[in-house]
Amino acid sequence: MSCILHIETSTFACSVAVSEDGQNVFTKEDLNGPSHAVSLGVFVEEALSFADSHAMPLDAVAVSCGPGSYTGLRIGVSMAKGVCYGRDLKLIGLPTLKVLSAPVLLYHDELPDDALLCPMIDARRMEVYAAIYDRALRPVRDIAADIVDENSYTEFLNEHPVYFFGDGAAKCKEKITHPNAHFLDDIRPLASMMFPLAEKAIAEQDFKDVAYFEPFYLKEFVASMPKKLL
Repeated sequence: MSCILHIETSTFACSVAVSEDGQNVFTKEDLNGPSHAVSLGVFVEEALSFADSHAMPLDAVAVSCGPGSYTGLRIGVSMAKGVCYGRDLKLIGLPTLKVLSAPVLLYHDELPDDALLCPMIDARRMEVYAAIYDRALRPVRDIAADIVDENSYTEFLNEHPVYFFGDGAAKCKEKITHPNAHFLDDIRPLASMMFPLAEKAIAEQDFKDVAYFEPFYLKEFVASMPKKLL
């Protein structure tokens, strides 16, 4: 197991956590943002001070890397890279939609074995960024920018119960009325939920190049980026 600093700034929430041996030992959150430019530096400083005062040497920094808010991702990744440079730490980049799925898998035991997860990040109007995962977070459909209507995701809903969640899901309830569609409320991507994914990345030695790493959102979604997320 490892000691990891986690940073999540992909949406309105700004959060930082420290995990040790697979358990969170420090958490700071501001859910009323966006306040990343004001709050993130303070939260990270407090997290580092906590780790230092408890003689907990950090092994890596994990950062949520999109899709999400352009500004939020840029601030979060810049902070993560700065800490990595300053303390000679490894960098872990975690897809935001997998981070968003983590609390569902951790705390919703009622999900059937064949359930599919559809995390959604709000864009504008009826647009969302979404992906489809199985319960092992294996991609069933890769991340895409979707315009949601009555026929969205029917190929999955006809075969499986699908659980929709995230800040893009609420506006889809009136459109997606298939009997296999289920909606989970109050699910956010938070730093405190990043540790299982970060621990897996460390076990697999899946680290990013600190010098060249960018949120994949900047590269793969810029052509279809909704204006609300600019």
